[in-house]
Amino acid sequence: MSDASDAVQRLPLFPLKTVLFPEGVLPLRVFEPRYMDMVTRCMREDSAFGVCLIAAGEEVGETAVPHAVGTEACIEHWDMEQAGLLTLLTRGGRRFRVLDHEVERDGLLVAEVRWLEEPALQPVPEAQSDLLPLLQSIVTELGERLPPPHRFEDAAWVGARYAELLPIPLPAKQSLLELDDVLSRLEVLQAFLREHGLLPRLA
Repeated sequence: MSDASDAVQRLPLFPLKTVLFPEGVLPLRVFEPRYMDMVTRCMREDSAFGVCLIAAGEEVGETAVPHAVGTEACIEHWDMEQAGLLTLLTRGGRRFRVLDHEVERDGLLVAEVRWLEEPALQPVPEAQSDLLPLLQSIVTELGERLPPPHRFEDAAWVGARYAELLPIPLPAKQSLLELDDVLSRLEVLQAFLREHGLLPRLA
């Protein structure tokens, strides 16, 4: 795959009622023929598919309408517990913007996407350092459900993990995914945690 932010690529989409963030872990159970075929092709070609939050429609049945910004899902592990049921462990890669999409004959959604440029690594600012102890304790409690690497030194990683783990409405999670400024994302999440009593309020 090209790393150029202005490169356009065709990408199969898996619309879901969840928001996948870069480096996030997403387990999936796949049984619909269109997605079984898609996943099989991705494993054969060592390629990825895109996960987008559903804007309209459902996960199963008629093809759903996706939000315009999503995240590529890279398959890390897979298993077939029974015939016709694939279990996957995927990890979020790059964010993308859907430029156009079409529905193939089997109902699979395929999009023309442009990869979004990600900022260089930035440390967590001192003003948001109170986010770290709580996140470290959450990661420890989750154990294998949030496997390494754990990058507490990276503001983008910290913000993404909070955004996916907190009980925030899906439209708000989508807005956080679409934010290019990772420090603004941290500020929003810090305000949310203070508002809900999970961090001490400022005097």
